[in-house]
Amino acid sequence: MMTLMTGILGLGHHLGGWRHRDSWPDTVMNIEHAIWIAKEAERGKFDLVFIADGNAVRQMDKPALFAANSPSDRPAVFEPVTMLSAVAMFTKHIGLLATATTTYEEPYLLARKFASLDHLSKGRACWNIVTTSFPGDSVNFGKAEHAPRPDRYERAEEFVEVCKGLWDSWDAGAFIEDRATGRYLDPTKVRTLNHVGKHFSVQGPLNVARCPQGYPVMFMAGQSELGREFAAKSADCLFSVTDTIEAGKALYVDVKGRLAKYGRTPDQLRIMPGCSVYVGRTAAEADELYQELQSLISPELGVPYLSKMVNEKLDHLPLDGPMPDLSTEVNAISSFRKSISAMAQRDKLTIRQTYERVLPSMGHIVFKGSPTQVADEMEAWYTGKACDGFNVLVPVLPRGLTEFVDLVIPELQKRGLFKKEYSGRNLREGMGLPVPKNPYFARAS
Repeated sequence: MMTLMTGILGLGHHLGGWRHRDSWPDTVMNIEHAIWIAKEAERGKFDLVFIADGNAVRQMDKPALFAANSPSDRPAVFEPVTMLSAVAMFTKHIGLLATATTTYEEPYLLARKFASLDHLSKGRACWNIVTTSFPGDSVNFGKAEHAPRPDRYERAEEFVEVCKGLWDSWDAGAFIEDRATGRYLDPTKVRTLNHVGKHFSVQGPLNVARCPQGYPVMFMAGQSELGREFAAKSADCLFSVTDTIEAGKALYVDVKGRLAKYGRTPDQLRIMPGCSVYVGRTAAEADELYQELQSLISPELGVPYLSKMVNEKLDHLPLDGPMPDLSTEVNAISSFRKSISAMAQRDKLTIRQTYERVLPSMGHIVFKGSPTQVADEMEAWYTGKACDGFNVLVPVLPRGLTEFVDLVIPELQKRGLFKKEYSGRNLREGMGLPVPKNPYFARAS
């Protein structure tokens, strides 16, 4: 079965989505919207809801874009684990995916937060592991400059291993609470980590009991060579950025082919591209929504947004001239830069045509049309082994999510592509992912 997830912020995923007549009018720090999205996604049997995050207010140097609030900039949002802990109280099955950085957090505190969320949600916590792509985050953590990508990934690998070691601090049966003997816990079922590495020195043990899932489900988004290798070694799911089904298939083969060297099988890593879905009861209805949203965007917003996506200043170039060469590496997120550059070169797009193509999808795939047409596209990607599921991006909230749940989900279920009910005792079991065994207490467990 394909895996489906969606975002939990209430803005919608089109740059003009919050301005549409069917959008929520009050989206700033609104926990009720997050709860509604999670419950609506759970009604549709989605596997997860997701909150992206950063640690800075972005785009202040681009006044027009800053004032319009690109959906990926998030100038005022809840800390993700805190927010998802609240959402956990109103849901029963859906996974709760929060972003947290290995560059500016510390393993002990992060391991404790996610273990706590896993217990609060009864086994539904997920961690989106990022090394932080936005250089401006560094100044909020006493750093003069953003660390180079190789250094960030080196730190991230050690960070994840420390977290796993901390999550393995306790045997699942350590807390016996035996009133007759007065033994609250079994001292033989806890271990001290005593990690000393290049980046971290962590004694442990973690002061949270063994997670219901063993470890939270772990996501990554890196598309660089370092990112792909890191995902093959440590991730359960990989966000992908591919604008064609052929590119999706190539990425799928490449990343899945790396797992064997780490003793893993291809089904132990899910590859999930983002897809912006414009669906209506008819194709004409979907087209109408698409055109309405496109009309809300001017070049004064389109060019700065495209510049942000590709990490390259474009405002000094002719609007109807070609996209510049973007083959040089940057010390920031590279997946969108490479994908958009390949698309512009392949289709010989101008700067204007490129932002018009990118805005409806935020750099991802666009599926547009009737429920049958959208399901046809999703089925082609899934059965063609270009992905294992999708991060469904709806352009306007709440309308877009309800329409997807009511129109597309039944079509996918009818085709046998998506589940009709939740299963498993926790998220890992429900997604068919292995539940990690504690290597230090395997015999006792």
